[in-house]
Amino acid sequence: MFWEYINTYENFKNTLISIGILFFFLFLRKIFAKYVFTLFLKLTSKVPSQLFTNIWKAFEKPMQWFFIILGIYIAAYYFPYFGQNDRLFISLIKSAIILLAAWGLFNLSDSSSLLFTRINKRYNIEIDNILIPFLSRTIRIIIVALAISMIAEEFNYSVSGFVAGLGLGGLAFALAAKDALANLFGGIIIISEKPFRIGDWISTPSVEGVVEDISFRSTKVRTFTQALVTVPNATLADQPITNWSKMGKRQISFSLKLALDTSKENLERTVQQIEKLLKGYPGIHPDTIHVTFDKYMVDGYEIFLYFFTNATEWGEYLKIKEEINYKILDIVKAEDTENQATS
Repeated sequence: MFWEYINTYENFKNTLISIGILFFFLFLRKIFAKYVFTLFLKLTSKVPSQLFTNIWKAFEKPMQWFFIILGIYIAAYYFPYFGQNDRLFISLIKSAIILLAAWGLFNLSDSSSLLFTRINKRYNIEIDNILIPFLSRTIRIIIVALAISMIAEEFNYSVSGFVAGLGLGGLAFALAAKDALANLFGGIIIISEKPFRIGDWISTPSVEGVVEDISFRSTKVRTFTQALVTVPNATLADQPITNWSKMGKRQISFSLKLALDTSKENLERTVQQIEKLLKGYPGIHPDTIHVTFDKYMVDGYEIFLYFFTNATEWGEYLKIKEEINYKILDIVKAEDTENQATS
């Protein structure tokens, strides 16, 4: 009876110690989150490179949870009902640490991190806005796959056996995933050939709009009616793609009709004045400017204008076009007044 009482007392005491240790590490976790993390961020902000700051931010949450895992592990030493040497307990602790490491690496491989920027600066590799999300997703999938396989190995599950099992049904899987593989290879073609970037205005037989995102399966395009169209990469890679954002200049072409009673001299001066205006206007590309008396019409004469603007952005292009139209209107009115005065 006495020894039973002693054992009960010891178990109760050890349980309280175990709970106390766990609460102590929960307190340390709060101290870390509130003070240590903030202090370390201030210190790393003074370093020229942002690498350490990025790593610290990526592992902030995993580090906080690490205090809890560590507290559970130490508390288990005093816990009377199972110990640190319990096989299942050890596997769970190791799996939790693997999960935390994978969580931090997953955050670090985010497409907005400085990882790809540093690769660009160090090796002069051109990584555009399409390739960065693609690489980021690939790295994240690898991290998740490795974490799952390592955790499975901790519980004595043979990952190699699972992979071999997949190999037996590989043909059926390949047939079922034919479209997915076609889209994946289509995405690789788009990334390697770079017919467009995120933010470019493109036009294809299936869609026209601004590219917003590209994934393993599809490309998302925002149309000018603000609808979001998701196009499979296999379809997009197999179509002619017009990238309007790659225009070096933008065409303006129209005809201007003058009244039938316009004199030859006024017609010639109008053509010359408009051509002079276009050649001297800073927003007009100087290489290709054509202003010609083109046609006889039943009710007048037609002047043909063909030129390009330096601006390719839609709003700026329209603004230049409007300004040119006003100036041409002034020329036509002045010549029309001159024509009436001489007639």
